[in-house]
Amino acid sequence: MCWSATADLVAGTAITAVGVAHVRRLHDLPLAALPLLLGAHQIIESAVWNSGGGTGPATLAWTVIALPLLPLWVPAGVLLAAPAGARLRQAAPLAAGLATAGVLAYCLATSPVTAEVRGHTLGYVIGLPSPPVLVAGYLLATVGSLLLASDRVLRVLGAVVAGGAALCAMLWQLEFISTWCAFAAVASVVLLAWIRGRRGSRDSGREGPLHPESRARGEA
Repeated sequence: MCWSATADLVAGTAITAVGVAHVRRLHDLPLAALPLLLGAHQIIESAVWNSGGGTGPATLAWTVIALPLLPLWVPAGVLLAAPAGARLRQAAPLAAGLATAGVLAYCLATSPVTAEVRGHTLGYVIGLPSPPVLVAGYLLATVGSLLLASDRVLRVLGAVVAGGAALCAMLWQLEFISTWCAFAAVASVVLLAWIRGRRGSRDSGREGPLHPESRARGEA
């Protein structure tokens, strides 16, 4: 994230708290846990700041989450949370995420990654083949899946993180992955409204499989 280890630690702790919100439907869990993952991501980056960058375990852990994990986690979570009739539209983002994550995982396994402190930002350096193609696949998976979601709150989140991606690319081109991941982490608190909306719909009589009353009725 921009600015300092303290900013990453405070932001990460606050965002992580959103990720422990209770959900009522098993298929909602991966997407509801996204703030937890992104909050932990920012806490890890505070360790990268404190180590002065370099190639240590914190740098590797941060990069694993940012590169191969997120483009797979986000579209898979959106697809699982979608109604059955709306899942087909998530096929392209998920396929892009699978392909992008596979290439990025291979790059991490075969090339070292280095974090560089650049003023009040962090830059992560790793050799990537065809960066524009990978960036396009990454954004299709992470942003595209949200923009194509059937849920309005998820589409709003997609628009916010898309705008953040454009802003970060313009202002911090070399530090894009760090600054945009930080922006996405903060924006993920929008998922709290989504979680509450899902809980409200279950409480109104459409409980999911995690709801104890649903299980009781199913067993009766």
